[in-house]
Amino acid sequence: MILSSSQLRALRQRNDEELRKGNFAKYGYPANTIQDLLQTIEALKSEKKKWKKVAQERGELLGRLTGMLEEYNKQK
Repeated sequence: MILSSSQLRALRQRNDEELRKGNFAKYGYPANTIQDLLQTIEALKSEKKKWKKVAQERGELLGRLTGMLEEYNKQK
């Protein structure tokens, strides 16, 4: 199941409300588990951004190297 950003926001808000209730929270509501999962999602998002940036830089570098090789081959 893939959640949209608005669904994640709503889930985070509801979970935060349950955590604030403390001892009066609904019995069996897995607030800490949901909090851990939301933190994992945020960490994965930041990792995805990091690797996307690395891939873009790699593509730019490969493009420059290709251009340099073409120039070198033309000079021969």
